[in-house]
Amino acid sequence: MAASQEQEQRRRLLDVASRFPLPSGRRFSYGTAGFRADGATMAPAVCRAGILAALRSVKLAGAAVGIVITASHNPVGDNGVKIADPDGGMMAQHWEPFADALANAPDPDALLQLVLQFVKDEGIPWGGQHTAQVLLGRDTRPTGEYLLNAALQGINAIVGAHAIDMGILTTPQLHWMVRSKNKGIKASESDYFTQLIDSFRLFFSHCPAALGSHDGELLTSNFIRRMLELVPKDKGGDELAKKLIVDGANGIGGVKLEQIKAELSGVDIIVRNSGKEGEGILNHMCGADFVQKERVTPHGFSPEDVGVRCASLDGDADRLVYFHMSSASDNKVDLVDGDKILSLFALFIREQLDIINNNGSQVNKSLPARLGIVQTAYANGASTQFLKNLGLEVVFTPTGVKYLHKKALEYDIGIYFEANGHGTVVFLEDFLSQLESLSNELSSEAVNGSAQYHAAMRLMAASQLINQAVGDALSGLLLVEAILQYKRWSFQNWCELYSDLPSRQLKVKVIDRSSIVTTDAETKVSQPSSLQELIDKETANYTHGRCFVRPSGTEDVVRVYAEASTQAEADSLARSVAHHVEHLLG
Repeated sequence: MAASQEQEQRRRLLDVASRFPLPSGRRFSYGTAGFRADGATMAPAVCRAGILAALRSVKLAGAAVGIVITASHNPVGDNGVKIADPDGGMMAQHWEPFADALANAPDPDALLQLVLQFVKDEGIPWGGQHTAQVLLGRDTRPTGEYLLNAALQGINAIVGAHAIDMGILTTPQLHWMVRSKNKGIKASESDYFTQLIDSFRLFFSHCPAALGSHDGELLTSNFIRRMLELVPKDKGGDELAKKLIVDGANGIGGVKLEQIKAELSGVDIIVRNSGKEGEGILNHMCGADFVQKERVTPHGFSPEDVGVRCASLDGDADRLVYFHMSSASDNKVDLVDGDKILSLFALFIREQLDIINNNGSQVNKSLPARLGIVQTAYANGASTQFLKNLGLEVVFTPTGVKYLHKKALEYDIGIYFEANGHGTVVFLEDFLSQLESLSNELSSEAVNGSAQYHAAMRLMAASQLINQAVGDALSGLLLVEAILQYKRWSFQNWCELYSDLPSRQLKVKVIDRSSIVTTDAETKVSQPSSLQELIDKETANYTHGRCFVRPSGTEDVVRVYAEASTQAEADSLARSVAHHVEHLLG
């Protein structure tokens, strides 16, 4: 960097740090959710995230990086910021300590020295030919515009950086745009909508209703037989099969769904808590997080909705759960959480692979693929057992989407979901190239009416419909709807794939949560060693008993999770283990 340019760079950093001083006594921590706090206190952290994103782009030779301003499922008064890497995924973990240090630099001089040292250590070629480009998006929170300005000022503090305001978006839209831009394809919001709508239509053009028969049912493979044995036999469908009521959490997802629902033939979507003025408060008694945790209907639903298939998004539309009111006498719901969404996707994808690779087919083509299911210890044990019973490969990672996504990339097709409804399906580029070649070959050989051809096209449509960059409630919802109609399943068919084991989660306050060290994807305690022996002894007293503990990532508490055959047993197991934690660490 030339001396004059270096002087200008120093001046900009000192100037922006002076405009956004760190609040007294406030400390920010960058985690899976980025920085998150009361929106009124977030400007310094958001500004510094702008500096961070611009540096990240320079480091990566000017590749587009993203910033999204949101607090997801948190109350409307909160806000936050997180950074998307060029692949559309979370920012690389090894940059998180720098993010923490930058956000908490106590004064302008400290911030400048921190940046200069980091640039040197990382070998970031700033001031050279690699300028930065940062895409920005925000949700509908009242502090969003104010914080967007703080992010812009942070980005502009890096010489040569270029910020592009993409507007008010869902979090997954921003991630999709970053990924698309770096792949050299169109990356506007209209392009996102076009891809969703076109792939949804493509899927339906290769479904049984369009073909006149259910080609999948012609198979007799071991997998299909096992699958059908586990599926309820009343596949007559739901008289309300095409009707779907969506709780938009009074957030940005409801707004976006309203924009495209008329283009989605085959499903009649009604949006509640859509974000319209006067309809309700963002995430207040509504949204995926509320429904998943409370197991009750969101605000705006009534006994008239009994029997209708319903779905719920969270405030920034990266989480999705389904539910169903079974009785008009109370507001309790039958919940389909992320585990069952994952199971539906896994069944569908494995079925299409089985159709393509079926040895009895008249068309002798094959598509080798390694399909992996990625879960955390919080996944209900019944879901894990269900998937394993089908012969699927199930692996575990520590809690957090960044761990799940990374593991999923080790497979030709990787599927991951947390119980909270955050997850996606990722397809390796090499696999998609083989799939496209197979589809073209089958089409050119005049066998495009075959079961193999339609299965290949359904997989192609699914890979385009699902947002592979990150969990996306809108794309996930459309893939669910497409698969349910393809399989001619009612909501009840889906619910009855398996019955969740009763579970209980507790928090135990401790002096130092770091004194607990876990291993085996957080399912076992290695320190203190005596604790795991106590957990094992308690768990052995219960049928289908399972229990693990892990330190919280945000609070000085230890989280206890327990499962057993009955709710009373799960509660008892959780309390017993919590008592041991309290005794050893309290």
